[in-house]
Order: sequence, then structure tokens, then C-alpha cells
Amino acid sequence: MNAGQAVSWVAEYERLSAADRLGPEPSAAPDIERLATAAFMLGLADEYFDLLERAYEARLEAGEGRAALRCAFWIGVNLAQRGEVGRAGGWLGRAERLLEDEGPDCAEAGYLLLPLVFRHADSGDLEAAAVVAGEAAVFGERFADRDLFALAAHEHGHLLIRLGRREQGVSLLDEAMLAAVDGELAPIATGFVYCGAILACDDAHDLHRAREWTAALSEWCARQPDLVAFTGRCLVHRAQIMAIAGQWTDAEAEARRAMERCLRGENPAAAGEACYVCAEIARLRGDFAAAENAYREATGHGRDPQPGLALLRLAQGNTQSADAAIRRAEAAGAEPALRARILPAYVEIMVAADDLKAAAVACDELESLVLGHEREPLTALAAHARGATTLAAGDARAAMRPLRRAFEIWHQLDASYEAARSRELLGQAYRELGDVDTATFELEAAHHMFATLGAARDETRVGLLLEVPRTVDRHGLSERELEVLKHLAAGETNKVIASALVLSTRTVDRHVSNIYSKLGVSTRAAAATYAHKHALV
Repeated sequence: MNAGQAVSWVAEYERLSAADRLGPEPSAAPDIERLATAAFMLGLADEYFDLLERAYEARLEAGEGRAALRCAFWIGVNLAQRGEVGRAGGWLGRAERLLEDEGPDCAEAGYLLLPLVFRHADSGDLEAAAVVAGEAAVFGERFADRDLFALAAHEHGHLLIRLGRREQGVSLLDEAMLAAVDGELAPIATGFVYCGAILACDDAHDLHRAREWTAALSEWCARQPDLVAFTGRCLVHRAQIMAIAGQWTDAEAEARRAMERCLRGENPAAAGEACYVCAEIARLRGDFAAAENAYREATGHGRDPQPGLALLRLAQGNTQSADAAIRRAEAAGAEPALRARILPAYVEIMVAADDLKAAAVACDELESLVLGHEREPLTALAAHARGATTLAAGDARAAMRPLRRAFEIWHQLDASYEAARSRELLGQAYRELGDVDTATFELEAAHHMFATLGAARDETRVGLLLEVPRTVDRHGLSERELEVLKHLAAGETNKVIASALVLSTRTVDRHVSNIYSKLGVSTRAAAATYAHKHALV
């Protein structure tokens, strides 16, 4: 399909079906393959396989071994995507035997490297998968097979991103996407490259490319109004982009449409991702029951519910469950791309649990993943995590710079919710430093952004912060230290305080020591007296 060309797959399917039924002779293999493509694009999976099997037999009968091999390859690959591993292996085995007859010096040998790429990746050997994908791309270049090159190059690029070699990976994605956008590829290959490349952008935290290519994919789908294949994944990508921009109502509607399309197209993995998008929106809105159900549904489709489910437990006040869940997820995620997704939530939960040492270590790793890529989401996530951890440790002045950096990036990326979160922490930092007016401006801005988004719990929380009298002198104590002082002044032991605040006793000991130092006292009784005298409790 040429770039910009509109296609009616229903009309194509009906025309070719009629010719296939009424012709005096059986349809030629190329026409059967075109009919199979139309069936695929309309979501008629079973008919697609039947037609392509007919094309395979016709090619064999005509002595066209390489063309038959390609039919067997596509049957095998698409069966594997449906989870029919046995049948897929049988067809790919047929393709391998045909290659033995044809010889290895052909583009088809490159196509048969792709299933090996997937097997290596599924087994966790990403390095081996990347090497084989690179070899397949070389076959595509050597034999001027654009479909093969684009399919192999975008897989190679995604694998390199997962391995942490982002620059090389993104460069390969760009090259593959250029062929897709310019209409140089066959329809099915185009859809695979679009969806795979945008998924890779998500792992690369490259929001600019994800937005650009999602728009291009949407245009491609719009030119095929009766298209079913790939449209579910397209809607998932669109929903994710909308959610980041704060268009939660539209994003949720798009995600629900995506679920329906993905299940019709037998793509449970994409359906699981759509459920996860709905769960995240419900969590941020404060609709915990809906979020719980959506995370459960995502899990049913094979999507790991973390880190969202752990953050839901944190929002519900169950810090212990959140802590256990995120530690399990963090320990299981070895790939750089996966760790970049888990670590921001890990830091947030560790800060809430007051394990600031673990939070700081995670911040170090996040910053190492940034690798100097400025003005991108991962940079903002790392800066926000560092600022939140530093602020919780009581160093508001040091927290200012990363928090300001995080806000600037989120603002430029039009990521409304994340920008509001950074502004809220900035407001708290200014307040810690005694700059009450600037603190109020930041908190009011965050409050307005949360209200506009419909983030009810965040709006309420910041509203309570704004109700605190602006002239209160906190004597240098942080929010957490004030909490500890309140319990200390009530005569509670450090062990009791730790239990009440869900902290370790060692952490409470550190807070008490900081309180003594900041208030200039040396005993619990003196600290309690000081607190009552200066209205700190």
C-alpha cells in the first residue's frame, strides 16, 4: 500500500472472493495470497490460515519453493502469536526443510532467522536474540527485501533498547519506521513494524517518537476504515499518549475500545495493556474499586499488574503490602527497560515506608539509566525520585534543583499529572525553607492541576497542605519529624512510634536524633516541653 493510499479491505476481500468462487480455474497463488492478506486485515484469522495454506500448496505444485517457504513462514509466525505453538512449529519446520532444498543464499534464510530471535528473547537471552536479529537485517539489505529488513531492524532496535543500548536501538527503529511511513512495505509487515516500534519507544521512554509514530499509525489505520488487524494495538498506544497528557476520560474510552478490538483480533497481550491503562487512570482518580478490577483483568490477560498495583496499595494506606509487592517486582526485573519502569514506583514506596537508604540506592540506578538523555521522561522520573528522597531526608535545599528539573521536563512534555506531583513537592520544599509565599504559589498551582485532571485524592491532599497556617514556624523540622515529635511529646517510646508510623525503630531513632539537634535539646522531656511551648504539637 503506497503512502497516503486509501484501501477498502472489504471491497478487496469481496472482489477476490468472488473471483475465487466463480472462476473456471482455481485462483492463482498470488491472488490467493492477496485474498489471505485481505482476510488478515479484516480480522478473519481462521480464513487467513486456510487461504495461506492453499497458496502454500499451489506454490509447491508450481515448483516455487521460495514462495511456498514464505507462505509457511507467515503461517508459522502468526500461529505462534496466537499461542498455537505446536502448529506453528510444524509450519516453521516445513519452511526449514524447503530452505534446505533452496539453499541458504537467499532472503528467505533471513526470514527464518526471525523465529530464532523470538525464541532467544522468550528464553531471556537478549544478547543472542539481538545478534540473530542483526544477521536477519543483513539478509534484508543484501537481497533488497524491504519487508525483511524493516521487520528485523525494528526487532533488533527493540532488543538493544531492552539491553540498555538506547542510541543504537532508536537509530534502527527510525530506519525501519521510515520504510513503514513511506509506504514501502507490504500491509501486514507495515502493521507489525508500526506496533513493534511504538512499543519499543515505550521501553525507551521516548515520548516524542511515541507521539509522532502513534499519530502516523492512526493515520495509516484511518486510510483503511474497515481495518481490524492492528487497530486494537493502535488504540492502546493512543490511550497511553492521551493518559500522559491528562486526557483521562478520552484515554479510558480509547483503552476500552482497544480491549474489544484486541480480543476480537486474538491479541490478549495488547488487551492486557489496555486493561492496565484503565487501571492506572482509575487509581489516579481515586476510584480504587475500579482500579482493583482492572488490574485483575490485566493480570488475566497476562499483563503483570506491577508497579501499578503496588502504588494502589500505597494509596489505600497499606504500606506493608505495597512494600512487599514492589520489592518482589524490583528483584525480578533485570532488564534496563523494565527497571526504568519499576524503579520510580519503588522509590515512591520506599520513601513512604521511610526506607530512605533503599530509595537513595534506587535513585542512583535510575540516574545511571538516563545516560545523559536530557528532556526525556526518564530524566524527569529520575529527577523527581531524587528530589522526593532528598526532601524526605530533611534536606529541602538540595531537593529543590532536581524537583525543579523534573517539573520543567514534565511541563514541556505536557505530562500534566506528573508536573503537578513535582510542583507539590516543590511547594513543600519551599515551605521547609521558610519561603511561605512561593510555597503557596506552587501548592495552589498543583491543587488546580489535580482538580482539572480529576485526581480527587491528590487535590484533597494538597488542599489540606494549603490550609496549614502560612506563618507557622516549624523550627527547621520536616513533616516526618513533626509527626515523630507529636508521638514523642505524648510519651511514646521509639518502638511504639515506629509501629504507629509504620517505620523501622532505627529510622525513628534517626528522626529523634535530628529533632534533638534542630531544637537544641538532649532529652525526650526537653523535646516535649519545647514542642508544647512553641505549639509544634
